[in-house]
Amino acid sequence: MIRKVLLSAGLGASLALSVPFLALAADKNAAPAANSPETYRLLGLFGDVLERVRNDYVEPVTDDQLIEAALNGMLTSLDPHSNYMNAKNFKDMQVQIKGEFGGLGIEVTMDNGFVKVISPIDDTPAARAGIRPNDYITHLDGEPVQGMTLNDAVEKMRGPVNTDIKVTLRREGQAPFDVTLTRAVVKIQTVRAKLVDNVGYIRLSQFVESTDVGLKKAIDQVKKDANGHLQGIVLDLRNNPGGLLDQAVAVSSDFLDHGEVVSTRSRRPEDTQRYDAHGKDLIDGLPMVVLINDGSASASEIVAGALQDHRRAILLGTKSFGKGSVQTIMPFPPYGAIRLTTARYYTPSGRSIQALGIEPDIKVQQSKVEALDQPATQVRSEASLKGALKNDTLKGKAKDGKDKDKDKDKDKDKDKESKPADDKGTPQADAGKDGAKPAEGEKPAENPLDAFTHFGDPSIDYQLARAIDLMHGLSLYKGVAAKTN
Repeated sequence: MIRKVLLSAGLGASLALSVPFLALAADKNAAPAANSPETYRLLGLFGDVLERVRNDYVEPVTDDQLIEAALNGMLTSLDPHSNYMNAKNFKDMQVQIKGEFGGLGIEVTMDNGFVKVISPIDDTPAARAGIRPNDYITHLDGEPVQGMTLNDAVEKMRGPVNTDIKVTLRREGQAPFDVTLTRAVVKIQTVRAKLVDNVGYIRLSQFVESTDVGLKKAIDQVKKDANGHLQGIVLDLRNNPGGLLDQAVAVSSDFLDHGEVVSTRSRRPEDTQRYDAHGKDLIDGLPMVVLINDGSASASEIVAGALQDHRRAILLGTKSFGKGSVQTIMPFPPYGAIRLTTARYYTPSGRSIQALGIEPDIKVQQSKVEALDQPATQVRSEASLKGALKNDTLKGKAKDGKDKDKDKDKDKDKDKESKPADDKGTPQADAGKDGAKPAEGEKPAENPLDAFTHFGDPSIDYQLARAIDLMHGLSLYKGVAAKTN
């Protein structure tokens, strides 16, 4: 039987992309465990209970319903990531391989009876609505999710494009609130890149079949844009729920010349596998910072762990999710398939991150930083001292020795400090964006989700700003920005 390995990236289930994390694995030839007489007695008990429920339950139930529920109960009792998929759900997974379907764009799992958000996926309805990792979904269109299986909840959240669903969220420190999402065709662009102050910023949102190819193109592009003055790379793995194992190995190999990337250990010692880096460092040893948070899971943790263990990159952000297991998809035609946890994975140093996560080298919480307004008259400067010597290397001086541009700036500052007055001569506060004054005691409206939904903009993404500052510091420490081809 052909088995497909799911590198724990689905984290229970996915509304956007789960099957792309499947990779072919060789069949194991190990003999199955022998059944004991007790096994047959227990199966007889199962048959007796099945018959009693079918005959005596208060409402009619079908054998399909009972068997499917029993199979799913058996698997979900093992761990949060094993489950049974009927033929329809399995087909839905296969459809998702195409990368286009109607959904919300969030990775979810089940926790204490509620649907827990692992991470929203970039440029999807969930991400645009500001849904965050660790949010709990308690109701769907007013219906409680408690009592639903994870597959039931996922099925309810899927649907035709341009249809709405009301999602009730519970977030730490806040009262439950509703968000109405419009289902959309989810197309996932897994690699984004740009140059920021001669630092290459590359964001990976998933690990799918095209991720490594996209990464190579992104590296070439930022090198070209830097025109030989690339100072380093910031690799953003925040809210990346994982994906294909071979892609995690390939991405790690793009920054490592040699050495182990990850190993997997199954129930049988002979099934242990080791995956080594292949290729060459595409940025020739330039400094790297990897951004992680509690939405970084599975394959993204493999990459972060490998680069950290090899001391190839500095990890910055917050502790990762801690998903250190591997799932295998095993089809049982024509009925469906099971998703079964079959192995744990370990970083090159031999550590397991299961339920622990990866600690960043530099812990930086996502924050909002505001500059303090300082009146121009309070800015301290040698030039403001009476009788200070003039700088003889500056051009554009007036005959009296004063800087014309400086005088213009002072005039601008005065204009900014002055406020329009009412008919009584009382200065008025600045109007809001709509020209209306805030009510007394009311703060101007602001969006606290900006830093979570706009990864890649250093002006509102504090973690990225810190990473770029760190990269500049490393470049200065080395003396000069490295030349690149």
